[in-house]
Amino acid sequence: MTAVAAHGEGRACVITRRATFSASHLYWLPELSAADNRARFGRCSLAPGHGHNYELVVAMGGPLDADGMVLNLSEVKQAIRREVTDPLDFRFLNEAWQEFDLGTQAGRLPTTEALAQAIWSRLAPHLPLIGLRLYEQPTLWADVLGNPMEAFLSIRTHFAAAHRLARPELSADENDAIYGKCARPHGHGHNYLLDVTVRGTIDPRSGMVCDLGELQGLVQELVVEPFDHTFLNKDVEHFASCVPTAENIALHIVDLLTAPIAATGARLHKVRLQESPNNAAEVFAESPLLEMRPPALEALAAA
Repeated sequence: MTAVAAHGEGRACVITRRATFSASHLYWLPELSAADNRARFGRCSLAPGHGHNYELVVAMGGPLDADGMVLNLSEVKQAIRREVTDPLDFRFLNEAWQEFDLGTQAGRLPTTEALAQAIWSRLAPHLPLIGLRLYEQPTLWADVLGNPMEAFLSIRTHFAAAHRLARPELSADENDAIYGKCARPHGHGHNYLLDVTVRGTIDPRSGMVCDLGELQGLVQELVVEPFDHTFLNKDVEHFASCVPTAENIALHIVDLLTAPIAATGARLHKVRLQESPNNAAEVFAESPLLEMRPPALEALAAA
């Protein structure tokens, strides 16, 4: 029988730490005209900029030491404060760090995904990072896993719809046995919460994995508008012959979004559809199988 080390020493573990800071930024590229900046970045191009209450989740991993810790949390807190929150809190991001100096050839806009990458580069020498998540707001966040050129960008939206779970080829009693109350003939409704995650290369100048406004517009046009305030079985053609479970709705959303998102230069990574506080379905568009998310993203999502 293998002896177990005292205090868990040597066993692997992932830990997370949250931090917050408030900062402002402006989306404005000097090589573009005022009209082009407004067309590309919308209200984000309005001077003197706008602000956010950012929330940062740092995931770290490694073996436990003799004290039963991956790291001393006091040291983690000090590193995040020294390298990130003190330099950024109540600052104008365009002027805070050299990565965002647009007067240089290497300068890029301080988007959510570009800022997350810049934070990674500052923390990586001090902490055993496995992933970072940066929330710009509750409906917009970016994840980075160490690839200096790539990030995941997620947006959140919602729609309200009714559905009935029943297979037309089955009897009422058979549907009742499978779907219970969800098979009642007049259906029932949900306030669906939809997360769409894309993955892509961060543009060296715009700081974006794709045009955020275009991504939001696609989700609105292809999903929210056709689905919102409908009876899915009757108003959405696909569900006339496909039972609209949360799983099938999520799969259909993936089918609707994959090609249009690819045309923006990003790749649809996954769709998460929350039907109720207790019920959600996730579909990973980049995998032919329903695999779990990468372990680093699992840690970030659960934090």
